[in-house]
Amino acid sequence: MDARPLTIIAEFETTAETHDKFLEICAHDSAHSVADEPGCHCFDVLVPDGEANRVILHEVYADRAAFDTHMTTPHYKVFADGLAALNIRTVAVRMLARYAPPG
Repeated sequence: MDARPLTIIAEFETTAETHDKFLEICAHDSAHSVADEPGCHCFDVLVPDGEANRVILHEVYADRAAFDTHMTTPHYKVFADGLAALNIRTVAVRMLARYAPPG
């Protein structure tokens, strides 16, 4: 992973009791990431159809350095603290370098 755009696909499993609160935390992180981070080009919070206790984050950063910066922000700390406090299970986190189209 170098200076190419970086896409993050992160999947989480919630419970009926934690789902709505976790969505609120994700929405906070999403809004602040796009508004406050020039290197964050996209941050979607997704719920798969028919999987009510799943949340998928689709994030696009200018490059790995922009993602590393994201991990140091106050809104990411809110997300990380909420993830731990709600005991949300991380199913998978994938980092993908975009091959095409370029840039």
